[in-house]
Amino acid sequence: MGWWHPERTRGAQRLRRATPLAGFVVLALALSGCSTDTQWERFGMPEITTKQGEHILHLWQGSWIAALVVGVITWALIIGVPLWFRRRSDDEVPVQTRYNLPIEIFYTIFPVIMVIAFFAQTVRVQNIALEHDPEPDVVVTVVGQKWQWTFNQPYEGENVFVSGTGEDIPDLVIPVDKTIEFQLRSPDVIHNFGIPAFAMRMDVVPGNKNSYQVTPTEVGDYAGKCYELCGAYHSRMLFNVKVVSEADYQAYLADLAEDPGHVSDEPVVGGKYADEPINDDEGEHE
Repeated sequence: MGWWHPERTRGAQRLRRATPLAGFVVLALALSGCSTDTQWERFGMPEITTKQGEHILHLWQGSWIAALVVGVITWALIIGVPLWFRRRSDDEVPVQTRYNLPIEIFYTIFPVIMVIAFFAQTVRVQNIALEHDPEPDVVVTVVGQKWQWTFNQPYEGENVFVSGTGEDIPDLVIPVDKTIEFQLRSPDVIHNFGIPAFAMRMDVVPGNKNSYQVTPTEVGDYAGKCYELCGAYHSRMLFNVKVVSEADYQAYLADLAEDPGHVSDEPVVGGKYADEPINDDEGEHE
């Protein structure tokens, strides 16, 4: 029980009208920034240049928009309620409300709905990102070893490859608008093969054949690196990515094939532990 105050009722009505309005304003502003022209509009993500990465970017943007809307509404209620329902005179007795069943049900059910929605969208995008075309246009066997990268590609029945060193950062050359499959191998420790512009990365585990596919959509030069702390010279595990036209790609492979130092019968993977699990009881491996 408490005293009834008409101005408080009017204040509550204004608050109920203002809260949804604030949410819609934030939603409109956020949706107006759904373009991907600038890093601000991408909410900090780099420019994405693969078909699969676009889905990841949209999930990222949608998550931020949802978080902003919920955050603004929550802070509006936290700050607005004490202001609207403050005591305006010393002899005023605030309205005493013990519980509000609809609101209690809402703030119990709504977070569960949000978690389910985020989970469903994440699984959907993950399935798209990890989907494999059974016949990719190009297969690159990527080998991460302490502490550089080797890139193997088939060419006219042979294998051509490039390897980096501590002083020489290797180039990964791939064609634009083609489905590229990266088959990931490691003969020593766990590495992680990632290219920010592709919005994808994956662990490179000894004895475990991981892989993923991307379809680059823009010609250009990009940076890649290892995202797993793999030892003393982890910081040296850098590589460059060059997305080129099909003609330039074929010319690149032909140039590699002319150098015997870049040609092998099979992909250069660094040893048997790239394909076989490492057993702790094998004394020959440290």
